[in-house]
Amino acid sequence: MKDKNKWKYISGLFLVLIIFALGYYFKDSFTNSGNEVDDKPNISQTTNPLPIPALLEDMSLEDGKAEFNLIAQHGKTEFVKGKEVDTMGYNGSYLGPVIRVRKGDDVTINVNNELKEETTVHWHGLEVNGDMDGGPNQVIDSNTTWSPSFVIDQPASTLWFHPHVLHKTGEQVYKGLAGLFYIEDEFSDSLNIPKDYGVNDIPIVVQDKRFNDRGEINYNLDMMDSMHGFMGDTAVINGAINPQLEVKNEVIRLRLLNGSNARAYDFNFSDNAEFYQIASDGGFLSESVPMTQVSVAPGERAEILLDLSEYKLGDMLTFKDSNANLMTIKITEKIKSNQKIPKDLVEIEEYDLNDVVRSRNFVMSGMGSNVSINGKQMDMNRIDETLNLNELEEWVITNEGHGNGMGMGGMMGSGPHPFHVHSVQFRIIERNGKKPAANEQGWKDTVMLDSGEEVKILVKFKKPGLFMYHCHILEHEDAGMMGLFSVE
Repeated sequence: MKDKNKWKYISGLFLVLIIFALGYYFKDSFTNSGNEVDDKPNISQTTNPLPIPALLEDMSLEDGKAEFNLIAQHGKTEFVKGKEVDTMGYNGSYLGPVIRVRKGDDVTINVNNELKEETTVHWHGLEVNGDMDGGPNQVIDSNTTWSPSFVIDQPASTLWFHPHVLHKTGEQVYKGLAGLFYIEDEFSDSLNIPKDYGVNDIPIVVQDKRFNDRGEINYNLDMMDSMHGFMGDTAVINGAINPQLEVKNEVIRLRLLNGSNARAYDFNFSDNAEFYQIASDGGFLSESVPMTQVSVAPGERAEILLDLSEYKLGDMLTFKDSNANLMTIKITEKIKSNQKIPKDLVEIEEYDLNDVVRSRNFVMSGMGSNVSINGKQMDMNRIDETLNLNELEEWVITNEGHGNGMGMGGMMGSGPHPFHVHSVQFRIIERNGKKPAANEQGWKDTVMLDSGEEVKILVKFKKPGLFMYHCHILEHEDAGMMGLFSVE
Protein backbone atom coordinates (compact mmCIF):
# COMPACT_ATOMS: atom_id res chain seq x y z
CA MET A 1 0.00 0.00 0.00
CA LYS A 2 2.83 2.33 0.83
CA ASP A 3 4.52 1.60 -2.52
CA LYS A 4 1.25 2.27 -4.32
CA ASN A 5 0.84 5.65 -2.64
CA LYS A 6 4.49 6.42 -3.34
CA TRP A 7 4.04 5.81 -7.06
CA LYS A 8 0.78 7.79 -7.12
CA TYR A 9 2.66 10.70 -5.55
CA ILE A 10 5.53 10.42 -8.02
CA SER A 11 3.11 10.18 -10.98
CA GLY A 12 1.20 13.22 -9.78
CA LEU A 13 4.38 15.17 -9.27
CA PHE A 14 5.59 14.18 -12.74
CA LEU A 15 2.31 15.41 -14.26
CA VAL A 16 2.65 18.75 -12.45
CA LEU A 17 6.20 19.12 -13.73
CA ILE A 18 5.06 18.42 -17.31
CA ILE A 19 2.31 21.05 -17.01
CA PHE A 20 4.82 23.49 -15.55
CA ALA A 21 7.34 22.81 -18.30
CA LEU A 22 4.73 23.28 -21.03
CA GLY A 23 3.63 26.53 -19.42
CA TYR A 24 7.23 27.71 -19.27
CA TYR A 25 7.79 26.79 -22.92
CA PHE A 26 4.71 28.61 -24.16
CA LYS A 27 4.85 31.61 -21.81
CA ASP A 28 6.68 33.72 -24.39
CA SER A 29 4.22 33.03 -27.20
CA PHE A 30 3.63 36.75 -27.74
CA THR A 31 7.32 37.33 -28.43
CA ASN A 32 7.93 34.15 -30.37
CA SER A 33 4.86 34.11 -32.60
CA GLY A 34 4.26 37.82 -33.01
CA ASN A 35 1.41 40.08 -31.95
CA GLU A 36 -1.75 38.00 -31.72
CA VAL A 37 -4.01 40.80 -33.00
CA ASP A 38 -4.57 39.05 -36.36
CA ASP A 39 -5.82 35.88 -34.63
CA LYS A 40 -8.29 37.52 -32.24
CA PRO A 41 -11.61 38.46 -33.85
CA ASN A 42 -12.45 40.91 -31.06
CA ILE A 43 -9.29 43.01 -31.64
CA SER A 44 -9.61 45.95 -34.03
CA GLN A 45 -7.77 45.54 -37.34
CA THR A 46 -7.70 49.28 -37.96
CA THR A 47 -4.57 51.36 -37.44
CA ASN A 48 -4.88 53.76 -34.53
CA PRO A 49 -2.99 57.05 -34.23
CA LEU A 50 -0.44 56.78 -31.43
CA PRO A 51 -1.89 58.60 -28.40
CA ILE A 52 0.48 61.17 -26.89
CA PRO A 53 0.01 61.66 -23.12
CA ALA A 54 -0.72 65.24 -22.08
CA LEU A 55 1.93 67.25 -20.25
CA LEU A 56 0.59 67.87 -16.75
CA GLU A 57 0.05 71.56 -16.04
CA ASP A 58 2.31 73.16 -13.46
CA MET A 59 0.02 75.02 -11.03
CA SER A 60 2.83 77.02 -9.40
CA LEU A 61 3.43 80.61 -10.45
CA GLU A 62 6.84 80.87 -8.79
CA ASP A 63 10.21 80.31 -10.43
CA GLY A 64 12.02 77.29 -9.05
CA LYS A 65 8.81 75.75 -7.79
CA ALA A 66 6.43 73.29 -9.43
CA GLU A 67 3.04 72.04 -8.22
CA PHE A 68 0.89 69.39 -9.85
CA ASN A 69 -2.51 67.85 -9.19
CA LEU A 70 -2.76 64.12 -9.84
CA ILE A 71 -6.01 62.17 -9.52
CA ALA A 72 -6.10 58.36 -9.34
CA GLN A 73 -9.49 57.37 -10.70
CA HIS A 74 -11.66 54.69 -12.25
CA GLY A 75 -12.54 55.05 -15.93
CA LYS A 76 -13.80 53.45 -19.11
CA THR A 77 -11.41 52.80 -22.00
CA GLU A 78 -12.06 51.57 -25.54
CA PHE A 79 -9.07 49.43 -26.51
CA VAL A 80 -11.27 47.46 -28.92
CA LYS A 81 -13.59 49.53 -31.12
CA GLY A 82 -17.11 49.68 -29.71
CA LYS A 83 -16.22 47.98 -26.40
CA GLU A 84 -15.73 50.22 -23.39
CA VAL A 85 -14.18 48.42 -20.43
CA ASP A 86 -13.29 49.24 -16.83
CA THR A 87 -9.80 50.66 -16.31
CA MET A 88 -7.86 52.96 -13.98
CA GLY A 89 -5.87 56.07 -14.77
CA TYR A 90 -4.37 59.31 -13.53
CA ASN A 91 -6.36 62.40 -14.57
CA GLY A 92 -8.12 60.24 -17.15
CA SER A 93 -9.42 56.77 -17.83
CA TYR A 94 -6.11 55.03 -18.57
CA LEU A 95 -2.42 55.71 -17.88
CA GLY A 96 -1.49 59.25 -16.89
CA PRO A 97 -0.03 62.54 -18.04
CA VAL A 98 3.70 63.27 -18.22
CA ILE A 99 5.06 65.25 -15.27
CA ARG A 100 7.97 67.43 -16.45
CA VAL A 101 10.27 69.25 -13.99
CA ARG A 102 13.77 70.71 -13.90
CA LYS A 103 16.73 69.89 -11.69
CA GLY A 104 16.59 72.22 -8.68
CA ASP A 105 12.81 72.57 -8.70
CA ASP A 106 10.97 72.43 -5.39
CA VAL A 107 8.12 70.10 -6.35
CA THR A 108 4.76 69.40 -4.70
CA ILE A 109 2.37 66.80 -6.11
CA ASN A 110 -1.17 66.65 -4.72
CA VAL A 111 -2.32 63.05 -5.22
CA ASN A 112 -6.07 62.68 -4.78
CA ASN A 113 -7.27 59.08 -4.53
CA GLU A 114 -10.73 58.79 -6.05
CA LEU A 115 -10.48 55.01 -6.36
CA LYS A 116 -12.73 52.76 -4.31
CA GLU A 117 -9.63 51.21 -2.76
CA GLU A 118 -6.36 52.33 -1.25
CA THR A 119 -3.36 53.08 -3.45
CA THR A 120 0.10 54.64 -3.34
CA VAL A 121 2.18 56.52 -5.90
CA HIS A 122 5.84 55.53 -6.12
CA TRP A 123 8.24 57.85 -7.99
CA HIS A 124 10.28 55.14 -9.71
CA GLY A 125 13.88 56.30 -10.13
CA LEU A 126 13.48 59.52 -8.15
CA GLU A 127 15.87 60.19 -5.26
CA VAL A 128 13.66 61.40 -2.39
CA ASN A 129 13.31 60.94 1.37
CA GLY A 130 11.65 57.74 2.50
CA ASP A 131 8.40 59.40 3.56
CA MET A 132 8.02 60.85 0.03
CA ASP A 133 8.92 57.69 -1.88
CA GLY A 134 5.38 56.34 -2.23
CA GLY A 135 6.15 52.77 -1.25
CA PRO A 136 3.70 50.43 0.51
CA ASN A 137 4.18 52.34 3.77
CA GLN A 138 2.70 55.56 2.27
CA VAL A 139 -0.86 54.34 1.70
CA ILE A 140 -3.40 56.82 0.33
CA ASP A 141 -6.86 55.82 1.53
CA SER A 142 -9.87 56.18 -0.75
CA ASN A 143 -11.13 59.80 -0.98
CA THR A 144 -8.03 61.25 0.66
CA THR A 145 -5.09 63.33 -0.64
CA TRP A 146 -1.34 62.85 -0.21
CA SER A 147 0.91 65.84 -1.00
CA PRO A 148 4.59 64.87 -1.08
CA SER A 149 7.17 67.64 -1.55
CA PHE A 150 10.79 67.23 -2.64
CA VAL A 151 13.60 69.08 -4.39
CA ILE A 152 14.83 67.58 -7.66
CA ASP A 153 18.52 66.85 -7.16
CA GLN A 154 19.55 64.50 -9.96
CA PRO A 155 20.38 64.70 -13.67
CA ALA A 156 18.02 64.90 -16.63
CA SER A 157 16.29 61.54 -17.05
CA THR A 158 13.12 59.69 -17.97
CA LEU A 159 11.54 58.24 -14.83
CA TRP A 160 8.00 57.04 -14.14
CA PHE A 161 5.37 56.72 -11.43
CA HIS A 162 3.02 53.89 -10.50
CA PRO A 163 1.25 52.32 -7.49
CA HIS A 164 3.18 50.29 -4.93
CA VAL A 165 0.40 48.85 -2.77
CA LEU A 166 1.32 45.75 -0.80
CA HIS A 167 0.02 42.68 -2.67
CA LYS A 168 -1.95 44.87 -5.14
CA THR A 169 0.72 46.54 -7.28
CA GLY A 170 0.35 44.14 -10.21
CA GLU A 171 -3.38 44.58 -10.53
CA GLN A 172 -3.40 48.39 -10.26
CA VAL A 173 -0.55 48.87 -12.74
CA TYR A 174 -2.10 46.38 -15.16
CA LYS A 175 -5.43 48.23 -15.05
CA GLY A 176 -3.70 51.45 -16.09
CA LEU A 177 -2.09 53.33 -13.22
CA ALA A 178 1.26 54.47 -14.65
CA GLY A 179 2.79 57.65 -16.04
CA LEU A 180 6.11 59.16 -17.12
CA PHE A 181 8.17 61.66 -15.12
CA TYR A 182 10.73 63.80 -16.99
CA ILE A 183 13.62 65.72 -15.46
CA GLU A 184 15.43 68.33 -17.58
CA ASP A 185 18.64 70.22 -16.76
CA GLU A 186 21.30 72.41 -18.35
CA PHE A 187 22.94 69.40 -20.03
CA SER A 188 19.73 68.21 -21.68
CA ASP A 189 19.17 71.81 -22.78
CA SER A 190 22.59 71.95 -24.45
CA LEU A 191 22.48 68.62 -26.30
CA ASN A 192 21.58 68.71 -29.98
CA ILE A 193 18.82 66.11 -29.71
CA PRO A 194 15.06 66.17 -30.49
CA LYS A 195 13.10 68.11 -27.85
CA ASP A 196 9.72 68.88 -29.46
CA TYR A 197 7.38 66.92 -27.19
CA GLY A 198 5.02 64.63 -29.08
CA VAL A 199 6.50 65.61 -32.46
CA ASN A 200 10.07 64.29 -32.51
CA ASP A 201 10.48 63.57 -28.78
CA ILE A 202 7.98 60.75 -28.27
CA PRO A 203 6.94 58.99 -25.03
CA ILE A 204 6.46 55.25 -25.62
CA VAL A 205 4.83 53.19 -22.84
CA VAL A 206 4.87 49.53 -23.89
CA GLN A 207 2.55 47.05 -22.17
CA ASP A 208 0.95 43.70 -22.92
CA LYS A 209 -2.71 42.87 -22.28
CA ARG A 210 -4.89 39.80 -22.29
CA PHE A 211 -8.31 40.59 -23.78
CA ASN A 212 -11.42 38.45 -23.41
CA ASP A 213 -14.31 38.31 -25.94
CA ARG A 214 -15.84 41.46 -24.43
CA GLY A 215 -12.60 43.42 -24.83
CA GLU A 216 -11.97 43.42 -21.06
CA ILE A 217 -8.52 43.19 -19.46
CA ASN A 218 -9.44 41.22 -16.36
CA TYR A 219 -6.64 40.46 -13.94
CA ASN A 220 -7.15 36.81 -13.01
CA LEU A 221 -3.95 34.97 -12.17
CA ASP A 222 -3.51 31.31 -13.05
CA MET A 223 -0.62 29.09 -11.92
CA MET A 224 1.68 30.21 -14.74
CA ASP A 225 0.95 33.90 -14.03
CA SER A 226 1.95 33.38 -10.42
CA MET A 227 5.09 31.52 -11.48
CA HIS A 228 6.39 33.78 -14.24
CA GLY A 229 4.32 36.95 -13.87
CA PHE A 230 1.25 38.06 -15.80
CA MET A 231 1.86 38.18 -19.56
CA GLY A 232 -0.64 39.24 -22.18
CA ASP A 233 -0.99 38.23 -25.84
CA THR A 234 -1.56 41.69 -27.33
CA ALA A 235 0.75 44.70 -27.38
CA VAL A 236 -0.60 48.07 -26.23
CA ILE A 237 1.44 51.23 -26.85
CA ASN A 238 0.37 54.34 -24.94
CA GLY A 239 -2.98 52.60 -24.51
CA ALA A 240 -3.52 51.80 -28.22
CA ILE A 241 -3.44 48.57 -30.22
CA ASN A 242 -1.70 48.66 -33.62
CA PRO A 243 -0.77 52.35 -33.30
CA GLN A 244 0.82 54.41 -36.05
CA LEU A 245 3.28 57.22 -35.33
CA GLU A 246 3.40 59.89 -38.04
CA VAL A 247 6.69 61.80 -38.21
CA LYS A 248 8.91 63.90 -40.45
CA ASN A 249 12.00 62.37 -42.07
CA GLU A 250 14.31 63.63 -39.32
CA VAL A 251 16.03 62.30 -36.24
CA ILE A 252 13.38 61.23 -33.72
CA ARG A 253 13.78 60.42 -30.03
CA LEU A 254 11.81 57.56 -28.50
CA ARG A 255 11.64 57.46 -24.70
CA LEU A 256 10.90 53.78 -24.10
CA LEU A 257 9.32 52.54 -20.88
CA ASN A 258 8.62 48.87 -20.29
CA GLY A 259 5.42 49.31 -18.29
CA SER A 260 4.45 45.64 -18.45
CA ASN A 261 3.95 43.55 -15.35
CA ALA A 262 6.40 40.81 -16.30
CA ARG A 263 7.35 40.72 -19.98
CA ALA A 264 10.82 41.75 -21.11
CA TYR A 265 11.23 43.16 -24.63
CA ASP A 266 13.91 43.04 -27.32
CA PHE A 267 13.12 46.21 -29.25
CA ASN A 268 14.20 46.54 -32.88
CA PHE A 269 12.96 47.79 -36.26
CA SER A 270 11.62 45.91 -39.28
CA ASP A 271 14.45 46.82 -41.66
CA ASN A 272 17.12 46.12 -39.02
CA ALA A 273 17.65 49.87 -38.84
CA GLU A 274 20.51 51.04 -36.66
CA PHE A 275 19.60 53.38 -33.81
CA TYR A 276 21.52 54.93 -30.94
CA GLN A 277 20.78 54.56 -27.26
CA ILE A 278 21.50 57.86 -25.51
CA ALA A 279 20.08 57.28 -22.02
CA SER A 280 19.25 54.51 -19.56
CA ASP A 281 17.10 54.57 -16.39
CA GLY A 282 18.79 57.44 -14.60
CA GLY A 283 19.94 59.71 -17.38
CA PHE A 284 22.20 60.20 -20.37
CA LEU A 285 25.05 57.86 -21.20
CA SER A 286 28.52 59.30 -21.73
CA GLU A 287 28.34 58.43 -25.45
CA SER A 288 25.65 57.40 -27.92
CA VAL A 289 25.67 53.61 -28.35
CA PRO A 290 24.91 52.23 -31.86
CA MET A 291 22.53 49.25 -31.72
CA THR A 292 20.06 47.26 -33.79
CA GLN A 293 18.28 45.76 -30.75
CA VAL A 294 17.88 46.82 -27.13
CA SER A 295 16.59 44.64 -24.30
CA VAL A 296 14.35 46.40 -21.77
CA ALA A 297 13.13 44.61 -18.63
CA PRO A 298 9.97 45.47 -16.67
CA GLY A 299 10.47 48.88 -15.05
CA GLU A 300 13.49 49.83 -17.18
CA ARG A 301 13.70 52.79 -19.56
CA ALA A 302 15.85 53.45 -22.61
CA GLU A 303 16.03 56.59 -24.75
CA ILE A 304 16.95 56.01 -28.38
CA LEU A 305 17.58 58.19 -31.43
CA LEU A 306 16.47 56.97 -34.88
CA ASP A 307 17.68 58.81 -37.98
CA LEU A 308 14.91 58.88 -40.62
CA SER A 309 16.57 61.43 -42.92
CA GLU A 310 17.09 58.87 -45.73
CA TYR A 311 13.45 57.77 -45.73
CA LYS A 312 11.03 59.09 -48.37
CA LEU A 313 7.54 60.50 -48.02
CA GLY A 314 5.14 57.62 -47.38
CA ASP A 315 7.84 55.18 -46.25
CA MET A 316 6.99 53.03 -43.25
CA LEU A 317 8.95 50.92 -40.82
CA THR A 318 7.79 48.80 -37.90
CA PHE A 319 8.84 49.05 -34.28
CA LYS A 320 9.09 45.46 -33.04
CA ASP A 321 9.73 43.17 -30.10
CA SER A 322 11.87 40.38 -31.60
CA ASN A 323 9.57 39.31 -34.47
CA ALA A 324 6.36 40.76 -32.98
CA ASN A 325 5.00 43.97 -34.51
CA LEU A 326 4.31 46.71 -31.98
CA MET A 327 3.87 50.01 -33.86
CA THR A 328 4.12 51.46 -37.37
CA ILE A 329 6.21 54.57 -38.01
CA LYS A 330 5.18 56.46 -41.16
CA ILE A 331 6.92 59.39 -42.86
CA THR A 332 4.16 61.92 -43.54
CA GLU A 333 6.25 65.06 -44.11
CA LYS A 334 9.57 65.48 -45.90
CA ILE A 335 11.89 68.22 -44.66
CA LYS A 336 15.50 69.27 -44.96
CA SER A 337 17.28 68.58 -41.70
CA ASN A 338 20.99 68.70 -40.96
CA GLN A 339 20.66 67.30 -37.45
CA LYS A 340 23.25 64.67 -36.64
CA ILE A 341 23.29 62.18 -33.81
CA PRO A 342 25.82 63.43 -31.23
CA LYS A 343 28.58 61.03 -30.24
CA ASP A 344 29.51 62.61 -26.91
CA LEU A 345 26.72 63.26 -24.41
CA VAL A 346 27.51 63.98 -20.74
CA GLU A 347 30.24 63.31 -18.22
CA ILE A 348 29.15 60.71 -15.72
CA GLU A 349 30.50 60.74 -12.17
CA GLU A 350 32.81 57.79 -11.63
CA TYR A 351 32.88 56.00 -8.30
CA ASP A 352 36.25 54.95 -6.82
CA LEU A 353 36.31 51.31 -5.75
CA ASN A 354 38.72 52.29 -2.99
CA ASP A 355 35.86 54.25 -1.39
CA VAL A 356 33.63 51.17 -0.97
CA VAL A 357 32.96 50.71 2.76
CA ARG A 358 31.14 47.36 2.65
CA SER A 359 29.69 44.70 0.39
CA ARG A 360 26.23 43.13 0.64
CA ASN A 361 24.78 40.08 -1.06
CA PHE A 362 21.24 39.75 -2.43
CA VAL A 363 20.20 36.32 -3.67
CA MET A 364 16.97 36.18 -5.68
CA SER A 365 15.35 32.75 -5.72
CA GLY A 366 12.29 30.86 -6.84
CA MET A 367 8.99 31.42 -8.62
CA GLY A 368 5.36 31.84 -7.62
CA SER A 369 4.64 31.78 -3.90
CA ASN A 370 8.20 30.56 -3.21
CA VAL A 371 10.00 33.72 -4.39
CA SER A 372 12.41 35.26 -1.91
CA ILE A 373 15.47 37.49 -1.51
CA ASN A 374 18.15 36.07 0.76
CA GLY A 375 15.68 33.34 1.71
CA LYS A 376 13.18 35.86 3.13
CA GLN A 377 9.86 37.26 1.99
CA MET A 378 8.63 40.80 2.63
CA ASP A 379 7.69 41.71 6.19
CA MET A 380 6.73 45.34 6.75
CA ASN A 381 7.71 44.97 10.42
CA ARG A 382 11.26 43.82 9.63
CA ILE A 383 14.15 45.98 8.41
CA ASP A 384 16.41 43.74 6.35
CA GLU A 385 19.36 46.10 5.83
CA THR A 386 20.61 49.29 7.54
CA LEU A 387 22.83 51.70 5.58
CA ASN A 388 24.55 55.03 6.21
CA LEU A 389 23.96 58.16 4.16
CA ASN A 390 26.53 58.98 1.47
CA GLU A 391 28.58 55.80 1.97
CA LEU A 392 29.57 53.89 -1.15
CA GLU A 393 28.63 50.21 -1.06
CA GLU A 394 29.02 47.27 -3.40
CA TRP A 395 25.93 45.11 -3.81
CA VAL A 396 26.33 41.65 -5.31
CA ILE A 397 23.00 40.52 -6.77
CA THR A 398 22.55 36.90 -7.78
CA ASN A 399 19.68 35.11 -9.49
CA GLU A 400 20.04 31.67 -7.95
CA GLY A 401 19.46 29.47 -10.97
CA HIS A 402 18.96 26.24 -9.02
CA GLY A 403 16.04 27.70 -7.05
CA ASN A 404 15.34 27.59 -3.33
CA GLY A 405 14.67 24.12 -2.06
CA MET A 406 11.76 21.75 -2.47
CA GLY A 407 9.08 24.14 -3.72
CA MET A 408 8.24 24.32 -7.42
CA GLY A 409 10.74 27.16 -7.76
CA GLY A 410 13.40 24.96 -6.22
CA MET A 411 12.74 21.96 -8.45
CA MET A 412 12.43 23.88 -11.69
CA GLY A 413 14.92 26.69 -11.15
CA SER A 414 14.48 30.44 -11.01
CA GLY A 415 13.30 32.49 -13.98
CA PRO A 416 14.54 35.99 -14.85
CA HIS A 417 14.24 38.66 -12.16
CA PRO A 418 14.64 42.44 -12.69
CA PHE A 419 16.07 43.90 -9.45
CA HIS A 420 14.91 47.43 -8.58
CA VAL A 421 16.18 49.65 -5.75
CA HIS A 422 14.23 52.67 -4.52
CA SER A 423 15.60 56.21 -4.22
CA VAL A 424 18.98 55.61 -5.84
CA GLN A 425 20.64 55.53 -9.24
CA PHE A 426 23.42 52.94 -9.18
CA ARG A 427 26.28 51.94 -11.46
CA ILE A 428 26.72 48.40 -12.80
CA ILE A 429 30.41 47.43 -12.60
CA GLU A 430 30.25 43.72 -13.46
CA ARG A 431 27.88 41.30 -15.14
CA ASN A 432 28.96 37.67 -14.70
CA GLY A 433 32.51 38.76 -13.95
CA LYS A 434 32.81 40.95 -17.04
CA LYS A 435 32.43 44.66 -17.75
CA PRO A 436 28.80 45.49 -18.57
CA ALA A 437 27.68 46.37 -22.09
CA ALA A 438 28.12 50.02 -23.09
CA ASN A 439 24.40 50.80 -22.71
CA GLU A 440 24.49 49.47 -19.11
CA GLN A 441 27.35 51.73 -18.01
CA GLY A 442 25.20 54.74 -17.11
CA TRP A 443 22.88 55.40 -14.17
CA LYS A 444 20.47 52.57 -13.42
CA ASP A 445 17.72 51.81 -10.92
CA THR A 446 16.65 48.44 -12.35
CA VAL A 447 18.80 45.59 -13.65
CA MET A 448 17.69 42.31 -15.23
CA LEU A 449 19.25 39.04 -14.11
CA ASP A 450 18.58 35.85 -16.01
CA SER A 451 18.72 32.54 -14.19
CA GLY A 452 22.21 31.93 -12.79
CA GLU A 453 23.49 35.46 -13.44
CA GLU A 454 25.42 37.67 -11.02
CA VAL A 455 25.64 41.46 -11.20
CA LYS A 456 27.75 43.80 -9.08
CA ILE A 457 26.60 47.38 -8.58
CA LEU A 458 27.87 50.43 -6.69
CA VAL A 459 25.27 52.35 -4.68
CA LYS A 460 25.37 55.55 -2.66
CA PHE A 461 22.20 56.78 -0.96
CA LYS A 462 21.77 60.53 -0.60
CA LYS A 463 18.34 60.57 1.07
CA PRO A 464 17.33 59.12 4.47
CA GLY A 465 14.36 56.92 5.25
CA LEU A 466 12.82 53.51 4.72
CA PHE A 467 12.93 52.10 1.18
CA MET A 468 12.39 48.88 -0.77
CA TYR A 469 14.41 46.65 -3.04
CA HIS A 470 12.46 44.07 -5.00
CA CYS A 471 11.88 42.09 -8.15
CA HIS A 472 10.04 44.24 -10.71
CA ILE A 473 8.01 41.34 -12.02
CA LEU A 474 5.00 42.72 -10.21
CA GLU A 475 3.46 39.35 -9.37
CA HIS A 476 6.75 38.36 -7.71
CA GLU A 477 6.82 41.65 -5.81
CA ASP A 478 3.24 41.09 -4.67
CA ALA A 479 4.14 37.56 -3.56
CA GLY A 480 6.86 38.90 -1.26
CA MET A 481 10.04 39.13 -3.37
CA MET A 482 10.90 42.41 -1.66
CA GLY A 483 12.99 43.68 1.23
CA LEU A 484 12.93 46.77 3.44
CA PHE A 485 16.05 48.83 4.16
CA SER A 486 16.80 51.90 6.22
CA VAL A 487 19.16 54.73 5.30
CA GLU A 488 20.25 56.77 8.32
